Amino acid sequence: MSHLLKTHLDFMGKRTLALIASAVLLVISIGSLAIQGMQFGLDFTGGTLVELRYESAPELAQIREQLEQAGYADVTVQNFGTATDILVRLQQGFSPDVGDEVRSLLQAQQAYPIELVRSAFVGSQVGEELREQGGLGMLLALGVVMLYVAFRFQYKFAVGAVLALIHDVLILLGIFSLFQLEFDLTVLAAVLAVIGYSLNDTIVVYDRIRENFRMLRIEDAAEIANLSLNQTLSRTLVTSLTTLLVLLALFFVGGDLIHNFALALIIGISVGTYSSVYIAGSALLALKLTRQDLIVPIQGEVEDDRP
Repeated sequence: MSHLLKTHLDFMGKRTLALIASAVLLVISIGSLAIQGMQFGLDFTGGTLVELRYESAPELAQIREQLEQAGYADVTVQNFGTATDILVRLQQGFSPDVGDEVRSLLQAQQAYPIELVRSAFVGSQVGEELREQGGLGMLLALGVVMLYVAFRFQYKFAVGAVLALIHDVLILLGIFSLFQLEFDLTVLAAVLAVIGYSLNDTIVVYDRIRENFRMLRIEDAAEIANLSLNQTLSRTLVTSLTTLLVLLALFFVGGDLIHNFALALIIGISVGTYSSVYIAGSALLALKLTRQDLIVPIQGEVEDDRP
């Protein structure tokens, strides 16, 4: 794959500009997370679920508009299983009559009966547990990644990989916070998927950097990093672009249920591809990686040098 596109781009020569851009994005992201916080969805905040069944597939946007005009705030409407089954999410307290109220409101716009399948309440305590477990899951994933990379490569590679992953996650969360996009369990799943995808990309780059450090008689670490990045560039671009094509299809035609999931993956993979090139490589240069760091000491070497 690396021979499909031979490039000689000076990635590391532009790393200062790239790091400045990343620093700006991180400051904006952290500032937004600190000031605005996340717009948590019903999975985390608690609220009411109302499932309805239509005789024919309705227009979701029309249903959402009717509910908002009736005074229901933070309404999410999506298909549930089939095109005729509708799931309405309301971020408000539960009452026994809320299901009938929603059905009656929507029934006024329909010539045929709408069936109320169920109405249920998701408690805030469950949402708090999901938030805590999701946060612990991300921290655990980062910790396991650091151990894995340190074991397979060297601790400097582990630090670089984790810095790149933290960079990706913070920017992804910051964008959702800045634009107050709903953060639910599907987005959390996307964040964990981004960690895996970005790590895979970084591992490919690091494997080539390690190989070139051992094989080439070049002392300039930036030159070796540039050569490695150019050798893996075509693979990185082909993988990212083909993945993004699928995600764009999901984003535009996948429906409300996976809209934010697809959006989170599009952002995460775009940022992850960038960080695999600039952040991961720049981190190794900042940590002063040398050929000696990758040479395994030969046992008995010290004894042979003794008089």
